[in-house]
Amino acid sequence: MLLANVFRLFFVFLPTQNSKLMKKLLLLLLPLLSLAQEKTAPDYIKTIIFRTGDDPYSQFPIVPLGSGFTLSFDDLRGGETDYYYTLTHCNYNWEPSDLLKSEYLRGMDDVRLSDYRHSYSTLQPYTHYSLSLPNDDTDFLLTGNYLLTITNSEQQPLFTRRFVLYSPTATVQLEVKQPREVKYAESKQSLQMKITSKSLQFVSPNTAVKLAILQNYRWDNAIMNVPPQYILGNELIYKYDRETSFWAGNEYFYFENRDLRSPTFGVYATRREGDKYLCQLFTQAPRARLPYTYNPDIDGNFRITSDHGRDNSIEGEYALVQFSLAAQDLEPTDQVYVYGAFSDNALTEAYRLDLDEEKKVYVGNVYLKQGFYNYKFALKRHGQADYNAIGGNFYQTENTYTVLVYYRDTADRYDRVIGMGSLQSTQVTR
Repeated sequence: MLLANVFRLFFVFLPTQNSKLMKKLLLLLLPLLSLAQEKTAPDYIKTIIFRTGDDPYSQFPIVPLGSGFTLSFDDLRGGETDYYYTLTHCNYNWEPSDLLKSEYLRGMDDVRLSDYRHSYSTLQPYTHYSLSLPNDDTDFLLTGNYLLTITNSEQQPLFTRRFVLYSPTATVQLEVKQPREVKYAESKQSLQMKITSKSLQFVSPNTAVKLAILQNYRWDNAIMNVPPQYILGNELIYKYDRETSFWAGNEYFYFENRDLRSPTFGVYATRREGDKYLCQLFTQAPRARLPYTYNPDIDGNFRITSDHGRDNSIEGEYALVQFSLAAQDLEPTDQVYVYGAFSDNALTEAYRLDLDEEKKVYVGNVYLKQGFYNYKFALKRHGQADYNAIGGNFYQTENTYTVLVYYRDTADRYDRVIGMGSLQSTQVTR
């Protein structure tokens, strides 16, 4: 909204003004544009961890206003680099809101990261950076969607992460069911919800209340803009079938390489070659045509851990991890990717596997810090991405579902987050 209005003025203003002035204006706007969009980290930035102390696995902080959370990452170039953080308040659709910084922040942002430590006794040198929020320089005044951007000394954005601050004004009750539609009963999961509030009277809830429904903390397949199906006083009822259903997916594969001297869970072989450790995982097979098998996981997340040293953040080693997938049931032109929270669930070239035509196996290497990791394989066929084509969809799959409740009445200038609810689909009912 804000950017659209600014650029509308920009192009109206353009024909009548000096071109040098317009270039300066555009340069001023470019950082704002970058803040409004998610950005993938460069290759030398690894192990981005963004979470609260209460949840050791989730990579997406959803916390009450006033609670703390932490971002950390490793710079594989080592040494000392000046990094800065900036914060942008966003509306429901993750566009920058119309608010001034002073309206949603107490203090300031664009502050240098001062908490960093160098790796100790590792083959791969790196510098570990950490940022805790809120802190002495920066505090938050409002709930809502926020975008955290890490920049370099030239104010160039390096990567971004989303987070949400909410107030517990509304209560969210969740239930996961098999879809009533027979066609999807075995492959999807449908959410039913009830939202209530004792302190807030919902005014025009069909337009004022909005939901964001997430599966395993992912925004790429989030369900948005679903109005309440029934309104009973101050209760909003959502008993949809198709409108609030997700493809159920399958359980994640996992591996653990906390000990690089010998193979552990999910690791076929491990060895040192020169200045690097190599971990070869067991080759997995497509599961879409196989029956569902329960396999406990952490819904795509990861945790850094090591058997050696006392501080995993600076004593954890890096290893080149080899992922492999049998090429059965796949076409020669298919593009295969490995993904999980370690990749920010992105299907980029860094996580693409190459086809070994002789062995009929897709193989790819990813440089990862020691730890416990969940992962899956995704497919791109004819340019279309499908995260579940290789693993299949089974209604029994355990997923974590999160519902965020946004409220904006006629007097509000931003989308408030008035509640959240979370549930694991350990028991899917009909």
